[in-house]
Amino acid sequence: MTIALERPVGTTDPPTLLTPEVTDRLARRITTDHPDIDSATAHRIIGQTAAFIAASGQQPGQNLAPSKLVDVGWHAFVLHTVDYAEFCQRVVGHFVHHVPTDEDEETPDGPQATRERTLTAITAAGYTVDLELWGTTADCNQCHAGCHDSPKSG
Repeated sequence: MTIALERPVGTTDPPTLLTPEVTDRLARRITTDHPDIDSATAHRIIGQTAAFIAASGQQPGQNLAPSKLVDVGWHAFVLHTVDYAEFCQRVVGHFVHHVPTDEDEETPDGPQATRERTLTAITAAGYTVDLELWGTTADCNQCHAGCHDSPKSG
């Protein structure tokens, strides 16, 4: 089974946050690690990943989480540390840490509320949301303190 989705047209295109070379490199990583995802969808995932990271860094304390597909993009991006660190500094102004939750942790208001809060934050930050990539939040990668440079409390 191959996952292929059409790309929506929006006013603020998240892939413009990255160079075409970085986008292509990350999309190749996704299609290599996830052969069920085609290149066009991988490129869309990278765009939504960039929008998510940018919005997360601008919304500290909002308890945002990527979708399962956006988390695939985030994992690919984090592996490319030079590109990732440059992006975070340029777009957000500081490093955005990927802080997964423990298996027994849940969001206080549930996954649907977290999804809606995340999509609202991305839209408020001025980025187009590709709804087809936001089916469900990632099970174990919900971020603490708005996915910014803040340790998990506890």
